Amino acid sequence: MSEWLDQPARDLAGALRTGSITSETVTAELLARIDARNAPINAVIHLDRERALDQARERDRQREQGEHCGALHGLPMTVKDVWEVAGMPTTAGSSSLQAHRPRRNADVIQRLEEAGAIVIGKTNVPLFASDLQTYNRLFGVTNNPRDLARTPGGSSGGAAAALAAGMTPLEVGSDVGGSIRTPAHFNGVFGHKPSRDIVSLRGHIPGPPGTLTQPDLAEGGPMARTADDLALLLEVIAGPRPHEGPQWQLSLPEPAFSRLDQVRVATCFHDPASPVADALTRHYEDLVTRLADAGTSVSRAEHEWLDHRQLMPLYHNLLGSLLGTGFRPKQRRQLRLMGYLLRLFGRWMRMPPGLEQYILGVNQPVLNWLQYSEQREKARAALVQDLFGDADILLTPVTPTTAIPHNRSQPMFRRKILVDGRERPYTDQMHWIALATTLGLPATSAPVGMDENGLPFNIQIIGAPGQDRATIEFARLMEEQGLSGFQAP
Repeated sequence: MSEWLDQPARDLAGALRTGSITSETVTAELLARIDARNAPINAVIHLDRERALDQARERDRQREQGEHCGALHGLPMTVKDVWEVAGMPTTAGSSSLQAHRPRRNADVIQRLEEAGAIVIGKTNVPLFASDLQTYNRLFGVTNNPRDLARTPGGSSGGAAAALAAGMTPLEVGSDVGGSIRTPAHFNGVFGHKPSRDIVSLRGHIPGPPGTLTQPDLAEGGPMARTADDLALLLEVIAGPRPHEGPQWQLSLPEPAFSRLDQVRVATCFHDPASPVADALTRHYEDLVTRLADAGTSVSRAEHEWLDHRQLMPLYHNLLGSLLGTGFRPKQRRQLRLMGYLLRLFGRWMRMPPGLEQYILGVNQPVLNWLQYSEQREKARAALVQDLFGDADILLTPVTPTTAIPHNRSQPMFRRKILVDGRERPYTDQMHWIALATTLGLPATSAPVGMDENGLPFNIQIIGAPGQDRATIEFARLMEEQGLSGFQAP
């Protein structure tokens, strides 16, 4: 039966729905696989075995008695440890939440359970989901299953590593700084950051437990080993929050294409402000050639908001405003002092790239935030008109390199990465994901190859607002033609 664990989630769900296999059998075998594979990777940090098997037996009973079966009926899966699951520890990697066992599900978890899924456990995250690597004092370091000396990325690093290692058929991540797209890229799986606000974040930590406000920039989204499974999971988790249901219903448009030769693609792989490794760029250019050979219309994208020197100050400012809401009073006082010093002596203070705008964003008054938000909306409107008027899809890198070695040596803004042997700021890893995050655009991270060291790499597929099905469908069409796809470690 264990071969079912490596099948696409849609096929597995279909077999469970028809009774070809039982949920109890699949759940027991998945738990056994986690026991056998997890130790060196440390992706799964909590399992509720008794609950999982009880729910599996109940799903089997429901099917046998002809009760309604949802799209994921009887399917066991893990979720990122930022989503509140009733009765299950939800820590966001923080010892301060070690005893937190919520009494209600996050909206996303409720949707999963209503579709019949069985949440068997949690995957690791950095402290409060706030790093591009996955480690914390509570559960330790998560390793990349391709190379244990490298990170699986963050903050959905445990989710991506568990998927790549075959320890879950689906995962639900969250993304504000590439936290779905970068781990998908580092592990060679599929991930999707949805359009703005189509997935509820009620019950997501951060913010603090009990937060009702839908946060700026942040999105929850599906992760999987096939593009079709992304589509399956997005249909389950997307939609209005429960109290908004009477006001609106989600209706994502169908893609304007069904074949690669019907797609108009714009590409952007070069920016002096955030250089990409030469080998990756060559792979991307080769992919574009193969797409053109398949009949895809390809052009070079040119737009002022594709210039990271213009985009990143806006992104860091809005990001600082968002993350600053979660700081403790002492931290806020320290950042307020730094902001004051920056306004007085900023031209003489040498600060890591992005940190200055981030600190100013944390401390800015509401009026300033509104001005930056208006700048964002104008950029969004301009990009939709000027770029997506002539293209269905924008292709970009996800990060400048493949998975980086573990590096926890100093504060995040002071770390470095190597790009073709040259030191670059650690935060360069956030440059290529910033466009879709800042402007609320859908972005799919799809695996398109392996480098000479056996490390996978993905391409980022960005669409116009609401075109989530289009970016996922483009990934599926590439997969169908052998241009994309998951390769097991």
